[in-house]
Amino acid sequence: MWIYVFDDSLAGLFCTFMKLLFDLFPVILFFIAYKMYGIYVATAVIIVASALQIGYVYLKHKRVEKIHVITFALILVLGGLTLILQDEAFIKWKPTIVNLGFALVFLGSHYIGQKPIVERMMGQAIRLPANIWIRLSWLWIGFFILSGIVNIYVAYQYDTDTWVNFKLFGLMGMTLVFIVLQGLYISRYMEESDSPAEEQALSDGVEPLNTQKSDVDQQDKQKQSKEF
Repeated sequence: MWIYVFDDSLAGLFCTFMKLLFDLFPVILFFIAYKMYGIYVATAVIIVASALQIGYVYLKHKRVEKIHVITFALILVLGGLTLILQDEAFIKWKPTIVNLGFALVFLGSHYIGQKPIVERMMGQAIRLPANIWIRLSWLWIGFFILSGIVNIYVAYQYDTDTWVNFKLFGLMGMTLVFIVLQGLYISRYMEESDSPAEEQALSDGVEPLNTQKSDVDQQDKQKQSKEF
């Protein structure tokens, strides 16, 4: 599961949904394979699908985020143990381990570095006050912990068929609801960025035109007051 932050526009929602759909590609194939052939074939399918997904990302961007590599490594190890030992418990633990791992990473970023990891990842896309970034980070930490707990609860309290359904529809539903609520929350605090012309002027050491105009208006007012 990756990090999703979007504005409250339809375009932002659509882009976020498409990214989520791409990230869920291996899980969707896992679901289909399970319904047709069972848990062990589905496990092999998700390993191959995840490898293809990583390969596609690398070919497109010429790099792969460490968090994606770690997630794939967990799928490979836990999926491999599931196939070798013929024990489905290993693959069922994967979502919980991943989510709790994310929670620890996000929590650690509050104490290591100057910014929480969610701000480092999304700070170039949106501008938020520092305290809102902290709140957003805590929201993600809580969501990861909740997802991990709910997954392992379903895995051990219900049969495999129910868990597979939950893995796709339950976790995806939880994620979509969280993303929408998060988008509505941060939309109240999003700061407007400077226009390209203003940013270029500032970088060149020249005051933006609106600032210059304001200074001229102020000087005119002072001149008029002196005349009176």
